[in-house]
Amino acid sequence: MQLYFNTISEPNGPGAKWKKLFDSYWPVYHAWLNSKGAAYVPDLQTSQAALKKYMPKMWPTYERLCRLANGDPVAARFLTGFQPPAYISACAQAVITKSAVQLVRNYDYHPDLMEGTLLLSAWNGKKVIATSDCLIGAVDGMNEDGLVVSLTFGGRKEVGMGFGIPFILRYVLEFCSNVEEAVETLISIPSHMSYNVTVIDRSGTFRTILLSPDRDPIITDASFTTNHQGTIDWPENASFNKTIERSSYLENLLTDKSLPANKMADAFLRTPLYNTLFDQGFGTLYTAVYNPIEGTVQWRWPDEGILVSFADFKEESKLIKFNQPSLKLSPELKDRNLTTAEVNVPQVDWQEDTSDFLVNGLGLFSLPGESEKLKVIRENIIHRGEISWELLADYWSNFGKEYWKKWQN
Repeated sequence: MQLYFNTISEPNGPGAKWKKLFDSYWPVYHAWLNSKGAAYVPDLQTSQAALKKYMPKMWPTYERLCRLANGDPVAARFLTGFQPPAYISACAQAVITKSAVQLVRNYDYHPDLMEGTLLLSAWNGKKVIATSDCLIGAVDGMNEDGLVVSLTFGGRKEVGMGFGIPFILRYVLEFCSNVEEAVETLISIPSHMSYNVTVIDRSGTFRTILLSPDRDPIITDASFTTNHQGTIDWPENASFNKTIERSSYLENLLTDKSLPANKMADAFLRTPLYNTLFDQGFGTLYTAVYNPIEGTVQWRWPDEGILVSFADFKEESKLIKFNQPSLKLSPELKDRNLTTAEVNVPQVDWQEDTSDFLVNGLGLFSLPGESEKLKVIRENIIHRGEISWELLADYWSNFGKEYWKKWQN
């Protein structure tokens, strides 16, 4: 399992290089949208109206990107960022402000679902270095004013009306200059899923905002986040991504108020923050280190690194190989001639047991005649031996809508 990570500079507005990115990744995104079926429902007019209402300053850039996308109406709908399919990553992030002003984050996801692009752009007059997602969005980034923004999944399965978080983060980076402006913008735009967004500027001011589709934003002074929002709302997902264990580790790490910047960054390359379940969508694809005072961004891996800045941004490509760790056998088992199936039994049992639990729970609330539908869902929740967490989020959202619709009739 491997992925090319590329640094790309296009500081004069979106043009040929963004068009190349679109041509490379749009077929994959298009297939993703088709695979979600009715879960992705807003028409183009509705999506564009939402963009104009909530992120009006982005409209000229959006129109330019649509022209570069050859006027494809499906792409135009997608690029609004409104009501995308559910997607679930993990991630962890933390800030320090004493020994240095720094944000460090791990992006935990499946290698097949990442663009692998660190893009330097200036779409609206402000230079931005950001990890690209959804072609127009960002999962973390910094602008030339020294504002840094990063996200972690909030650990809740609710899906509501709103924008995908990468599109919202892009808007913050394009038009905000400090934490105060960023917070005001973040709480004004609806997010379609739950995310924890940390913002920090070069003054050392920082905030973490807990966004959800079904409740008001919560502004906090938290210096770190993993994948829950206070309480655990989705126990199965929390158990899988070990959000409590990673949160406790960060809390203990940050008790040292003078923690050196390099030591905090190094900690993200070690367990429990560094994760290796790449084929299950829970592997650390990169560690990002943002220094807003110096204007530097570093992508890090255990044995590799890329360092760029606004003053010195070089284009390069680096192939990173991700290896799923082999199961460590106890001494009494090493002498046995185990088959691959035997070795993987604990992992498969966990996936199957969790899926049974989830589907059985749905069955408690199902309507007459729904048993066949639940059987189909059960067959699809496990895909190639792994739980599809995104499918679960899609289903929970649609299930609630259909359930109430039928009971109201």
